[in-house]
Parts: sequence; C-alpha cells; structure tokens
Amino acid sequence: MGLLTASVFLGMMVGGYVWGYLADQRGRCSVLAISLTINGLFGGLASMAPWFWLFLLMRIISGVGVGGSLPVIFSYFSEFMPRLRRGAMISCLATFWMAGNIMAAGMAWLVIPSTSAHFSLGSLDFQSWRVFVILCSIPSLTSALLFKLLMPESPKFLMEIGKEKEAIHVFHVMFKINTMGQNKTFPEIGLCTNSKQQGSLKDGMQCSRCQQIISIFYLGFLPIIKLFNGPLKSRSIVLLIIFYCISFGYYGLWMWFPELFDRIENDGSPCANVSLPSPLHNQSCYPVKTAVYIEGFIIALSNLPGNIFTILVMDHTGGKLLLSCSLVVSSLSVFFIYLVQTKNQSLVLSCIFSGVSVISWNALDVMGTELYPTHLRSSALGFFTGVGRVAAITGNLVFGKLVDTSCAVPILLVSVLLLTGGLVSVVLPQTRQTALT
Repeated sequence: MGLLTASVFLGMMVGGYVWGYLADQRGRCSVLAISLTINGLFGGLASMAPWFWLFLLMRIISGVGVGGSLPVIFSYFSEFMPRLRRGAMISCLATFWMAGNIMAAGMAWLVIPSTSAHFSLGSLDFQSWRVFVILCSIPSLTSALLFKLLMPESPKFLMEIGKEKEAIHVFHVMFKINTMGQNKTFPEIGLCTNSKQQGSLKDGMQCSRCQQIISIFYLGFLPIIKLFNGPLKSRSIVLLIIFYCISFGYYGLWMWFPELFDRIENDGSPCANVSLPSPLHNQSCYPVKTAVYIEGFIIALSNLPGNIFTILVMDHTGGKLLLSCSLVVSSLSVFFIYLVQTKNQSLVLSCIFSGVSVISWNALDVMGTELYPTHLRSSALGFFTGVGRVAAITGNLVFGKLVDTSCAVPILLVSVLLLTGGLVSVVLPQTRQTALT
C-alpha cells in the first residue's frame, strides 16, 4: 500500500522541478498541455497493466505529468490576475483541488464496488478498479486539449522574454472577452518588456559533448542556486521547511486515514495492534467495503468551508497569517486524533484537519507565486513541490513501517512537524496585494 501511494509522488518529485524549469524557459501554456497529456496517457495505460511492477511504473510516469501541472498552473493563472484580487482568485483555483477530491471519491464509491463493471479483455481480467483508473485519466487529457487549442500564453512571461507583440495580442484577446457587448476600443499601449530574448538551451554550447552535458546540468540547476542566494535565500529556506512539514503530515496521514478508521472501528484505537495476513496470502477484493469511500467523500467535502474562508479573507489578511494559524490548528487536530476512541470522533477530527489544512495549502499557493519573480516563479514552485513529494514519500513509508509496531510515533511526528511549519512561517515577508515582479 505504501509503495503504491509513493509511486505517484516519486514521479511528481521528478516532474515538479523539470516542468517548472521548462515553463520558465519555454512558456507556461505548452508545458501545461504536455504534462497533462503525459499524466492522462500513462494514467490510462496503467489500467491495462497485467503485472504490479508495470502498474507502478505507469503510475510513476503519470506522476511525472502531475508534477508538472501543479506548480505551472499557479504561475500561469496568477500572471493573468489583477493585484487587488489575486489572492482570492488563486484560492478559487485551489478550490478545484477539493472538487477533484470529491469527484474522485464519489466516482470510486460508484464504480469500484460495482460488479457490472467487471469484464474480461482478452486474457486480462478487467475489474472495476481498472475502469476507475481509466475514468481518472480523462480530465487530464481533456484539459490538455483545451490548453492546446484555446488558452493563450501568459502575457507576463511573454513580456519577460521580450515578445511585446505577442503579449499585446494576448492583452487584446483578454480585452475583447472582458468588454464583450460594451463596444469599447482597445487602447494604444506600450509594454515594459525585457530587452533580451530568452536564450535557447543550446546557446553558447558549441563545444565538446562532455561540456554540453555539463552546461545543460548547470543551466538546469541554476534556478535552484538563485533561489538560495541573495535576497531570496531566507524565504527559500523557510518555504523549504514549510513544504516538507505540511507534505509529510498531510499526505502521510491522508493516505492512511482508511486504515486508521478501520482500526478504531474494530479495536477502539487508531494504534491497536493487529495481526496481518502473510504477504503471500491472496486476499479477495470482493465484495468491496464501501465505508472507506463514504468516509473519503465526507473528508473531501470538509474542505469546502476552508476554501470559502480563504476566498473571502485572503486579500484582506494576506497568506502569511492564514498559513501560520492554520498549521498550528492542524497540528492540534492531529494530536487529538491519537487520543480518540470511536470512529465518529476520528472522522470529525479528520474533517477538521482536512478543512484547516486546505487553508494552509491555499495560502502557500498564493504566497509561492508572490515571493518570486517571473523568471523563477515556476522553477521555484516546481522545486518546492518536488521537496513536498519527497516528504510525501517519506511520510507514506514511515506510516507503512510503523503503523503496526509504533503507530503513535508517525501520528505525533506529524503533529510536531505541522507545529514547526506554523512557527517558522511567521518570518516570511508579507506579500498581500503586492505587484508581481
């Protein structure tokens, strides 16, 4: 179970920075389309894998695509938003994370227990969970198509690389949509653009093959070097700590909620000792217990109050205060999960943890886009989400190793890490309604 959940995070860890870097070099829109295509294509292919190792491999490659879409979409979206409403609008965008969780949990609830979705495809026993995997890949493929056909490049990025005409064209399209039916004329404007065109990765590489490889690696890691030098150094170190703490806690605990619920229901404690079947024991997956999907659906729905709250107050308070307070409250809710004795108590605290944690994620999404300049924005978000995936993998493996022997350790560790993240976040600069650089 831990290996399966960690496989996607492994791909996201690699994809996050690679796609983020390419988005700063080649543009946001095309990178989004490619990363979403990889996610959807290999996610769909995973449904037909006849062996577990191949299923894991397909999920890793699919995760590479997911890793690209997450950091780049926030850079892309923020660069279209007006300064005074940017926090609320990014929070609105993050709300679709909740919508996706609700849709996935609801679809799993409907599809996986269904015996009618079980059929044979040649020699492959195409069970209902494979149908669910295919359905989960469709949104990525349709989104990739929409980005490729309909969405323009970020005008902020075009200005950064000195493409004034292309940027003005995008502004013209935006103007037509925003003033539709008002008979307004697009004004004559001049843009303050970077005078230098964005360099190609091959620029200045007319040298030996070995030197070319070294130059490519140097260019690839140059954004990370810039993040931890000069005025960006202190905020990058703080964000590194916060992303690790919240990702270890959130993903480590989220993936193991069903197991903890089951133990509370059977033994009255999330840390009850259980005797596991032999790893070679072939357990039947049918009939499927639907309670896990009902609980997952309720927990996903519990994000709604947190999302609404951030949309309403983000532009008034800024992300810093919300980030710090929500991490501290999340820490307390996890601590009390360790003490619960009934399944209903655990479900309530899990909903509180999920609803408050989403405030932290929304605040991070807003602050992450505002703390870095355009030429580093996607690279920075990609790097920090990659760090988060390392933490998610670690959290899953720690829970998997200790849930049967020292269950209290990972739960209390999550509580401590979330508290640490909340305390260090107070040293971040306030970015409320600042202009993007």
